[in-house]
Amino acid sequence: MENFRKVRSEEAPAGGGAEGGGPGSGPFADLAPGAVHMRVKEGSKIRNLMAFATASMAQPTTRAIVFSGCGRATTKTVTCAEILKRRLAGLHQVTRLRYRSVREVWQSLPPGPTPGQTPGEPAASLSVLKNVPGLAILLSKDALDPRQPGYQPPNPHPGPSSPPTAPTSKRSLGDPAAGEGSAKRSQPDPGASDNDGTA
Repeated sequence: MENFRKVRSEEAPAGGGAEGGGPGSGPFADLAPGAVHMRVKEGSKIRNLMAFATASMAQPTTRAIVFSGCGRATTKTVTCAEILKRRLAGLHQVTRLRYRSVREVWQSLPPGPTPGQTPGEPAASLSVLKNVPGLAILLSKDALDPRQPGYQPPNPHPGPSSPPTAPTSKRSLGDPAAGEGSAKRSQPDPGASDNDGTA
């Protein structure tokens, strides 16, 4: 592929399977209309995603949230869901894995001048169909059907991971350790020494 450059990337039409669905349909068909859908991208900042998700779930009208991402954003999608589960106790989870078909169109780079080549010849193009994995995680305040695939019950003992502890024996680079030049030698003032002996 060193002699080609990517011209465009487009979503190929998906087949109508239980996991596939059309471009407008999500993986959760029975989702309440007030649910929040967070589309996680590769360049999304977790801090921004979590601020919006936490504020949305704090409202009593919001009962569910869906995090979805594909390709390189799948790990960030899982991270967002796990952080929210730690912040808000009692969330039921359903995870769905899907594959998106993406068609990439590549065009050959113009080669250097070669003898016998006619100028203005159209560049060769190459079309590649890729299946990109996608992940959708539903977190709900309401109980979900535990028999559906991908269900995880709420954590019975939620809580933050180990709380930060105060440093006990750490010191900064410039501070001396105990007994290491911490005591200052008292030096007499130049003017004070003259007054002490002449009274």
